[in-house]
Amino acid sequence: MQIEPETTSVAHLSAGGVSLVVSFAGGAAGEIVYWGPELGAASAAALRGLARSADAPFDGNAPEEPLRASWVPLSSSGWMGRPGLVGHRPDGSAWAPALVLRGARIDGDGITRSEDAVTAGASTLSLDLADDEAGLFVRVRAELVPEGFLRARAEVRNDRESPYLLDELAIALPVPLSADEILDFSGRWGREREPLRLPVELGCHLHEGRHGRTGFDAPMMMFAGRAGFGFAEGTVWGAHVAFSGNHRTWVERLNNGRQVIGAGELLLPGEIVLAQGQSHVSPWTYFACGEGLDAVARRIHRWLRRQPGHPDTARPITLNVWEAVYFDHDLDKLRRLADVAAEVGVERYVLDDGWFRGRRDDRAGLGDWLVDDRVWPGGLHPLVDHVRAHGMQFGLWVEPEMINVDSDLARAHPEWILASGDRLPVEWRHQQVLNLANPDAYAHIRQRLLDLLDEYEIAYLKWDHNRDLIDAGDRRSHGRAVVHEQTLATYRLMDELRERHPGLEIESCSSGGGRIDLEMARHASRFWLSDCIDPHERQGITRWTGQLVPPEMMGTHIASAHSHTTDRVSSLSFRAGTALWGHLGMEWDITDLTPGEREQLCEWFSFYTQNRDFLLSSDIVRADRVEPSLWLQGVVSPDRSRALYQLVARRRSPLSPRGRLGLPGLDEHKTYRVRPLLVGGGPEGLFAPGWFGADGEGTVLTGRMLAHDVLHAPLISPDQVLLIEAQEVSGPHGE
Repeated sequence: MQIEPETTSVAHLSAGGVSLVVSFAGGAAGEIVYWGPELGAASAAALRGLARSADAPFDGNAPEEPLRASWVPLSSSGWMGRPGLVGHRPDGSAWAPALVLRGARIDGDGITRSEDAVTAGASTLSLDLADDEAGLFVRVRAELVPEGFLRARAEVRNDRESPYLLDELAIALPVPLSADEILDFSGRWGREREPLRLPVELGCHLHEGRHGRTGFDAPMMMFAGRAGFGFAEGTVWGAHVAFSGNHRTWVERLNNGRQVIGAGELLLPGEIVLAQGQSHVSPWTYFACGEGLDAVARRIHRWLRRQPGHPDTARPITLNVWEAVYFDHDLDKLRRLADVAAEVGVERYVLDDGWFRGRRDDRAGLGDWLVDDRVWPGGLHPLVDHVRAHGMQFGLWVEPEMINVDSDLARAHPEWILASGDRLPVEWRHQQVLNLANPDAYAHIRQRLLDLLDEYEIAYLKWDHNRDLIDAGDRRSHGRAVVHEQTLATYRLMDELRERHPGLEIESCSSGGGRIDLEMARHASRFWLSDCIDPHERQGITRWTGQLVPPEMMGTHIASAHSHTTDRVSSLSFRAGTALWGHLGMEWDITDLTPGEREQLCEWFSFYTQNRDFLLSSDIVRADRVEPSLWLQGVVSPDRSRALYQLVARRRSPLSPRGRLGLPGLDEHKTYRVRPLLVGGGPEGLFAPGWFGADGEGTVLTGRMLAHDVLHAPLISPDQVLLIEAQEVSGPHGE
């Protein structure tokens, strides 16, 4: 439906428990007057009243025109915070554009008109804005999806002969002042996604990612909400930049009572220069509102699950051989690993780094994607054939965007290395970055990868990216910054390989969890969460990655007892119980399993295969507070008929406390049998409370009861996991 400002003053979009109200009255260019929990049915008069209610009083010392909450904030409207569009022409003009509405459309479900108001369900709002004097055209596209979150992007076009140097193009949405606390994230290699809470204060809390990849410290989603908001309680507003390069996210409060949450791509100087008629489109920014963090996670997960190409729940149990052999590629050892893997129930076998020419350590060979015939005289066929004879899929590690200076490719084409000038950037893990924005370099790598996929039955690529992009310039154009182009080229390369080889699965790995975002989720089917597989650390990493990524996309592995990254020693029950909550696999030399370990491993794998459809299609739930040394989290089926939780004892006290706990996410009108599941023998140091029952048959309780702290916590040793099942039972007494 075309929106005519002369006849339409306000539009109300609502879906999935969320409302968006946009005003066109008084010359407003699509002013956002409300974004938050569902408002319900409202008359045209009420919607007009809501739009008027957003106008601040005039105190005599402010712009005489009311400040409008624009999708792309601009100083020309009186907005004195962070602008959404920044740029200029070489002569210094067009740096303060004033955009005027030229047209608007709403397309989607249930569009109706009443008087001068338009209402709609899940739909797309398009706004065409222009500044004729500056020679700029901007189109904003905002989609309110059925799950109830909003995603928006902007496009800017240069309509003048003079080039336009774009510095920033971002979207910001208003949030109320009651949202006075921020949840942001930090992190580092091996300790990704550490939550960070801080108060909202006057000014701007800005989180920049300048890594050339998403980053270990990137916010899964930056949130603002009333202080103390948690997983189940407190309305929150969040923003996430769906881009695997540089990015910005912020919460800003001004002294005029305005507060916004905004996000966009971070552009390096001179990175985007638009000639006449050229456009730049910003990445999608995802804006989510919900009652508690779990509600937001459910919106994102459910939306992802209905996207084309999203992985199904039949996720194969995976063995990656990295921590078993590292660079020591001995065919007999690798075959033995495959034999044992098949015996315990592994369904996919992945050969990691070290298979290609010159790659005996991490100092050489990147870029030379040819099988090393000195190590593999028969190519990879002997191993691939052996793996597939066991009925397992075969997967391979690659790092296509990187290059070692000590490689045949670097010696032949040193100009293909990203650099801002004649000097090379500082090395990182003994490697540099290959310029995929260069068509010749792109074509070379594309062909090398296609040759591998054509020759071998490869079902899966572990796609690594082991360094930040530093001084990432294109040497064909005086070192012009090309992080944006490099990122888009990576997406294109992944998509072309999958198009040529339907069914190929790509895992995004970037020194572990350094490249996880919702745009990469459109090109990869799995994320490696961290190079640290210590279950104690993985508990937190998985807990917070799940804020954005559903379990079926999270690579969660069982490692060896002795962690290769932290030196911590963990029991098999803790390692397996932690890895259960995602796409299960292992990274462990299993050729010397004890009989007891083999039996436990088989039991865990059997439990996973029997339950993975449920585990990988349900809603995540996380308890806000049990006790500092205990975490409770799990999944609940969409119909709330079944739930499975992990009660995790952390290393804060010798034994878990004797407190009581509830089970979140159940239907208060249903009745459940609650019982422990002692897979693999159960946790160490277990002392059972009364609700376990005499033979572990559990206890029948209502969902309303279980919403409160009614279950006495068992005693288990530190760094252990207990599985708790809640299964709906029928009859008035659960019989």
